Amino acid sequence: MGDRSLNLLMVLTLLRFAPLCLCQVSNEACLHPQFYQRTCPQVLQIVKSVVAKAVAKETRMAASLLRLHFHDCFVKGCDASVLLDSSGSIISEKNSVPNRNSARGFEVIDAIKSAVEKQCPQTVSCADIMALAARDSTVLAGGPSWDVPLGRRDSRGASLSGSNNNIPAPNNTFQTILTKFKLKGLDITDLVALSGSHTIGNSRCTSFRQRLYNQSGNAKPDSTLDKFYASQLRAKCPRSGGDQNLFFLDFVSPTKFDNYYFKNLLASKGLLNSDQVLVTKSQASLNLVKKYAENTELFFEQFAKSMVKMGNISPLTGVKGEIRKNCRKINST
Repeated sequence: MGDRSLNLLMVLTLLRFAPLCLCQVSNEACLHPQFYQRTCPQVLQIVKSVVAKAVAKETRMAASLLRLHFHDCFVKGCDASVLLDSSGSIISEKNSVPNRNSARGFEVIDAIKSAVEKQCPQTVSCADIMALAARDSTVLAGGPSWDVPLGRRDSRGASLSGSNNNIPAPNNTFQTILTKFKLKGLDITDLVALSGSHTIGNSRCTSFRQRLYNQSGNAKPDSTLDKFYASQLRAKCPRSGGDQNLFFLDFVSPTKFDNYYFKNLLASKGLLNSDQVLVTKSQASLNLVKKYAENTELFFEQFAKSMVKMGNISPLTGVKGEIRKNCRKINST
């Protein structure tokens, strides 16, 4: 056999096994936007339709569905563990500090799953449904779109401790938040871009009260918070009581996905401590905030890239997971 024939044979052999090898080396190669093209071609339209109805009924739901995907991926990867109710040996992540009385949108995911199951029984995972719902919610709020890599499977367990420890908290230091991102394979650019999701949605008084009255344990407000803005917040977030009172994360355009979140940070009007530290504790993150505040297109482009990257955090594929019939509980064995 000549050298040319031998080289051709080697190339064909490599191409034959390339998908398998890439899948083993890179999670991203296991997921692709056309995953359900043959098995459930209607899934994208079904998810989009149900999400659109839910957001039309309650604008806030767009932010809730986006946040639900985030809170899932940071715990055990994007495996729909956050959707599981407590049962048997499973202790639900819904009871964790970041999720209790806060995470929402579960009924919308249930509605999507029900509609998908009627068309394609036990074909589409709850994890993929959440990833698609997050994208569609962003678009409905006026934000960017992206092709969602699909093919995730659902976990057979949850992690309450993981939910309590891995999800960045409103009062975490900048370094702690960055470390939590890096542990998931995300960098400072992803951190700043994904924080931009706070351009829509709400936060509870209990999540930022310390900034108004006792930021450093010295009975004084946070010096990095605009004084006039702080006085407005104190009117509905007293020293005690009103824990569940809601405030817009972006008071300028609270229901529109835009770059005002970053402009607010530069004006010292970030609602959460985890927001404002992006401009006060790191020159690198400050530079990114400035760029996104000046250029919406740049922010949208990076947000889409970072969402795909986040959606690829430790997905379950193949026989490692299951396709739940009901997103709230594992399939019976």
